Amino acid sequence: MIVLACDLGGTRLKIGVVRDGLMLARTVEQANSQQGLAPQLPVLKAAWLRQLDGLNLTLTDCAGVTVAFPSLIDQPTGRILAAYAKYADAMALDLREWARAELGLPLAIENDARMALIGEWRAGAGRNCDNLAMMTLGTGIGTSAIMEGRIVRGRHGQAGVLGGHLSVRYGGRACSCGNLGCAEAEASTAFLGKLAEGFSDWPRSSLRQAATLGYAEVFAHAAAGDGCAAALRDHSLLVWGTLAVNLIHAYDPEVLILGGGIMASGDVILPSMADYVNRHAHTPWGKVRVVASALGDTAALVAGEWLLREHLNLVGNLA
Repeated sequence: MIVLACDLGGTRLKIGVVRDGLMLARTVEQANSQQGLAPQLPVLKAAWLRQLDGLNLTLTDCAGVTVAFPSLIDQPTGRILAAYAKYADAMALDLREWARAELGLPLAIENDARMALIGEWRAGAGRNCDNLAMMTLGTGIGTSAIMEGRIVRGRHGQAGVLGGHLSVRYGGRACSCGNLGCAEAEASTAFLGKLAEGFSDWPRSSLRQAATLGYAEVFAHAAAGDGCAAALRDHSLLVWGTLAVNLIHAYDPEVLILGGGIMASGDVILPSMADYVNRHAHTPWGKVRVVASALGDTAALVAGEWLLREHLNLVGNLA
């Protein structure tokens, strides 16, 4: 099965052609998400047509289109249910109709964190295991879960994917979601500047001279001996470890997969998280394996085949 897949992030559009769990082609475009989703649809189409041409394929060789999107999705209709400061027009768009009209293909859409886990489950770090949870650490914190080989979705599509908005600090920071003390508000790139300013060493920190403030800088400056950076690192590791234990207690995984851009510092994060989970997760049956993503930022693209098959089977059963 050949699938046209895309992963629509707030910063980057990851666009590719997938077959049998392999990326046949992949490109990255600027998302310009503040402009909305509608202006990016021609960008997706043009990229796919270029990729197919380079592979000596055409649209008629393809089974369908898949979209990984950073929001809650209504599976029966394929509609996007909310906009989280990205693609403000997305809720008004009918992507399935767009795919039929512009590409002549069916379209399946799913939450991006859920798609990342599906990709790892089928072709990455979660292979041969049907009880998984995943955390993606980046601008925000995405989560997802698989229990007994079934994707955790829930009645309204939000089960499993709102782990970044589980409270890890009672009465803590106000989050953009409206909750207090969310993991995302306590340790994610989106809140990093505000977090840094709350540390007493911030005025003297070498981080203030960094061209950008991200977790790559935090881990590098911490390793160089900066006190504020070390405090930020340790605080964030504690938040992520706490969230990991919450996910384990909620979804009973055998494997916890860590992904996202912040995992560029996985040499520090992975052993810290594994140690925290081993010490604090209540798993009398044994230990949860904590592993890094094997597919990186292609996971949600690779998941396209599985999602499209699910969608086509559902449509066939309803016909």
